[in-house]
Amino acid sequence: MTIRPYDAARDADACLAVWRDASRAGHPFLGENALAADAVLVRDVYLPKAEIAVAEEDGRVVGFVALLGDIVGGLFVDPAWHGRGIGRALVLHAAERKGGLAVDVYEANTGARAFYRRLGFVEKGRQETDSRNRPHPLLRLRRPG
Repeated sequence: MTIRPYDAARDADACLAVWRDASRAGHPFLGENALAADAVLVRDVYLPKAEIAVAEEDGRVVGFVALLGDIVGGLFVDPAWHGRGIGRALVLHAAERKGGLAVDVYEANTGARAFYRRLGFVEKGRQETDSRNRPHPLLRLRRPG
């Protein structure tokens, strides 16, 4: 596996596909309509604003981490590649560049919460709604540098 900088012309479609598949797996409580609406924001707003590193295996994008400063705005790994250390490698790659990291995780996404806990993140706060004001609580997790 190789971790490299994101190239919008080369990687945007692949990252959006990874985002979609990983979001379906990790956020089934959102539903397809919400994911379709979110896909437009991911493509048009979030990907262009973020500092992104992609994980590539045999020339194929299998995951990415999107940073907004020291905040992990998104960490997504193709579900077919879960359990192979890709997410961990992407978080550690981000931590090497930024030091301490923060991330907001859906409270209902118990797999993500356990993943981040294993990497040293601790809960620092909670809000009742997500960034789109939907009634899905978010937990703010922090990993010291």
